[in-house]
Amino acid sequence: MIDLTINEEQRERTVQRARERDIIIPTFAQMRNPELIPDKVKEELKDIGLWDITSRNLFRITWKNEPVEHGGGFNGVNYVELPKSLTGVDARIIALVGKWFPTGSHKVGATFGCLVPRLVTGQFDPTYHEAVWPSTGNYCRGGAYDASLLACDSIAILPEGMSQERFDWLSKVAGETIATPGSESNVKEIYDKVWELREERENVFVFNQFDEFGNHLWHYNVTGHAMEEVLGIEMGPDDNYHGVALTSGSSGTLGCGDYLKEIFPNSRIAVGEALQCPTLLENGFGAHRIEGIGDKHVPWIHNVRNTDMVIAIDDNAVVNLARLFNEPAGRQYLIDKGVPQDLVCQLDFMGFSCIANVLMSIKYAKYYELDENDIVLTVFTDSMELYQSRLKEMHEEFGEYTEMDAARHHARYLKGVTPNYLLDLNFEAKRRIHNLKYYTWIEQQGKELEELNTQWSDKSYWDGYHQQVDDMDELIKDFNDRVGLL
Repeated sequence: MIDLTINEEQRERTVQRARERDIIIPTFAQMRNPELIPDKVKEELKDIGLWDITSRNLFRITWKNEPVEHGGGFNGVNYVELPKSLTGVDARIIALVGKWFPTGSHKVGATFGCLVPRLVTGQFDPTYHEAVWPSTGNYCRGGAYDASLLACDSIAILPEGMSQERFDWLSKVAGETIATPGSESNVKEIYDKVWELREERENVFVFNQFDEFGNHLWHYNVTGHAMEEVLGIEMGPDDNYHGVALTSGSSGTLGCGDYLKEIFPNSRIAVGEALQCPTLLENGFGAHRIEGIGDKHVPWIHNVRNTDMVIAIDDNAVVNLARLFNEPAGRQYLIDKGVPQDLVCQLDFMGFSCIANVLMSIKYAKYYELDENDIVLTVFTDSMELYQSRLKEMHEEFGEYTEMDAARHHARYLKGVTPNYLLDLNFEAKRRIHNLKYYTWIEQQGKELEELNTQWSDKSYWDGYHQQVDDMDELIKDFNDRVGLL
């Protein structure tokens, strides 16, 4: 269970800080259903940009923002369905779009789920603590953003090999940014830096996305409900929701699959990783270029026993499809091949990990031989706004992107997708992957072996977390009442 013990003295200081900084905190219910947001807040949002550093943007931590950059209200869930002309499969692949969150990524939700319970209980004191956000990219951006909105000091930690856009943005928002050695798959180096900070500073409060259940819980409760709504809109009487396909990363987003399995017990959860670092598939190692899906370990919050398939994606496919989807010659080639122009104009909704999610979904559909009545769900975590420097680097290395390049990449990496480098998990394979947690979390990070075993053997372990949302909402409401701004 997430600790919701109240520290009265620190909570009172936090209430005072919120009152001084004009902070009102949304509930999980309001993030699921923005119709519940007070009219006073909706009116204020009409004059606020989507990425503005203002506490009212806490209410834009939802899948239902109007898709505009300034002054937007709320509508239904932002999602897009990818046509067969693009995917090459009959199955209906539908993706929730994360571009319309503040910071352009749904990670502001994951970090909200981690920080706010500690804040409203008084466990985290913004007048004393610094919030530490260890990450491979978007999570520390989301953490620094939420911390700024909640008047908290923050420290962002991410590998030095991540895209320059991330560092440029963090330099303006995070109190401190620390670059660790390596690239996307160098997660242990991030953990090592966290231990150094704990030893050096008494006031650090670490929100590790890989073991913070607020991350899992936010996606279970908010993303899961958003997906349920999309299915309610899109599923006809003959349609079948088959499963969700998502790259691992912190495993937080996989929580939505846990939620959907409760409604659709026969549905599946497929988890993806880079072929160049096949940790789940082959207990492997390596480095890769799919920013946003850190590897070489199994996150503590990954409910492995509820996972049905592992799919590995070649990072060469991802980076080359990024060019196909965004270079003018690539887009024109897709239009000439029959992909609707309005859809082609939305392909920049996909950052690197999103492209991997789409390739996973295609492999999933081909493996299970899905037809036009089967639906596969996935997520566009971020957009190409954070990868323009990568496109520039590839342009400088490989030259102008031509129609011939587009033809090669389309044939090899999109139409040529085959259901290889995947594993349909049986009981033994699931247990093998779960046991990999031991090396990171018991040996290195000091977790208890008893809890590791309970994660595997006792379903109520996960149910207990899922049932805490109502308690959190009551704490948030009580906190707002004490602040007195509504």
